[in-house]
Amino acid sequence: MSYAERATQQLEVIRAKLIPLDDYRKLLNGEELVSDWVTVDQSMINTFADATLDYQFIHVDPERARETPFGGTIAHGFLTLSLLSTLAFDAMPGVERARMGVNYGFDRVRFNSAVKVGARVRGKFHLVGLTERAVSIQSAWDTVIEIEGVKKPALEAHWITLTLLDPNGD
Repeated sequence: MSYAERATQQLEVIRAKLIPLDDYRKLLNGEELVSDWVTVDQSMINTFADATLDYQFIHVDPERARETPFGGTIAHGFLTLSLLSTLAFDAMPGVERARMGVNYGFDRVRFNSAVKVGARVRGKFHLVGLTERAVSIQSAWDTVIEIEGVKKPALEAHWITLTLLDPNGD
């Protein structure tokens, strides 16, 4: 499947999850949204290494990494952070009239536990701030990436997203 076909398919999924702005507002300080589990395998880690040119042995050399306290390779911290996008896509609804969503930034990011190769992770998202403007919505999320079977999360972050709205919508 081409990237254009994947983008079209993803857009269809997004459209199916759109909710009215009034319902989105109800998420503020409300229910925590939880994604499905995603497996972080060596192929994902290697692809990230290729994209970022970060070939630290702890990520890409299973034999050498076995000699470390981790007992094998681990995901890059920034790979774990990058997974927020797909985990959020799985867990969060979109807002009707949305033209697009973009990352605005992070106020805080903490890498608490290493994600070992083969581990499954999931995201938890809690909307803690909402700023509405004429053509955009800024959302502040307390986010956690959990590792299945590990008490301490891989990552905790305060993430700010921006939804650009169609000014001609209802």
